[in-house]
Amino acid sequence: METTAPSPFPYLLTNQKLLHLVRHAQGLHNLEAEMKRDPVQYTDAALSPLGWQQVREQRENVSASGMLQGIEVVITSPLLRTLQTSVGLFGREEHQDHCRNTASTLNHPPIIATELCRERMSKGRSRASISQCRSGFPQVDFSLIESEDDILWEADERETNEAVAARGINFIKWLLTRKEREIAVVSHGVFLQETLITLKNKCLPLMDGDPFSRFGNCEIRSVIVFNESVKGLRTNYYCGRIPKGLSLHKFSAKENVSVDEVTYQ
Repeated sequence: METTAPSPFPYLLTNQKLLHLVRHAQGLHNLEAEMKRDPVQYTDAALSPLGWQQVREQRENVSASGMLQGIEVVITSPLLRTLQTSVGLFGREEHQDHCRNTASTLNHPPIIATELCRERMSKGRSRASISQCRSGFPQVDFSLIESEDDILWEADERETNEAVAARGINFIKWLLTRKEREIAVVSHGVFLQETLITLKNKCLPLMDGDPFSRFGNCEIRSVIVFNESVKGLRTNYYCGRIPKGLSLHKFSAKENVSVDEVTYQ
């Protein structure tokens, strides 16, 4: 497993943000897809045993690399696998039921959930109620989500790649309005990939390989976003209570990603 070095951009300009984009660790639905079984039985899949192992290994990486000390806030999708990954990687040690013996850190950035960076809307991808989420993840702030139940999810509707990309641009625009300069985002494979592809002509890759390829489970790709790179992009998609560049270094806790995971993020 690769380990990311401390940020090569210690001095960000006022129009720049450093984003650490994280795909959730392996979920039970990913495991089912890899074994050629039906993953749709998991409407809001938890992490698999391998997923928890990936979180433990990646938590040590982000601590040893110095990344954790620089992160000012963590923004997460409200689905179970992203919440578990967010708290497992960046949360306080007393909440690490599956992550014992991890490296202790001084910095524990706040974790905020938003619908805008959630899973592609489709069959088998609904979230729990916010009351359940708050009970299971007391250190996560759910105040940006207005609806107690998942009113965005429809069993027979599948969100298009274009709609996912539009939601991604709205999300990036919102991040640019925030005061924090270094932000971790814990989301899903298709959402992260479609967002980066939409910004493809607005970015400066600083890593070997294809920065716009499929994310592995629990992989982190750090990117610099410039305000000018997205302010001219327009979208008509709006989701949740959210006010209306790129890949650099990456490191992964998963070596092999099944092509079947392209459908089930």
